[in-house]
Amino acid sequence: MPDTIDMVDKILADLKRVGGVEACAAASRDGLLIRGVLQKEQLAESIAAMSATMLGAAETATIEFGKGIPQRIIVETANGRLITTGAGPKALLIVIVNSETGLGLILLELEKAAMKLKELLP
Repeated sequence: MPDTIDMVDKILADLKRVGGVEACAAASRDGLLIRGVLQKEQLAESIAAMSATMLGAAETATIEFGKGIPQRIIVETANGRLITTGAGPKALLIVIVNSETGLGLILLELEKAAMKLKELLP
């Protein structure tokens, strides 16, 4: 049976194959990098930490206003998007997407990957 890291790597590799996804990573809820598929590997730890902080801030804000826990955060720029979504109580998934790609398929595949990661890290 493959070990947990191999299974996380497979989830990320499958996510990376989705058209428009330039990079992806799995991180703990407190921002520690679990695994990442990024061209600039040295940035993976920073992206994990910053994404966890943004998702935590979004959760605090939406709960404060009585809107519940956000499903995801999407940061849009002229050059692309950074999407972070929760993957259970212990993890989150992060993808970086180019600006020309529609989000429908990416969000669908991101949700599937998040469910797999949630089952892997209950």
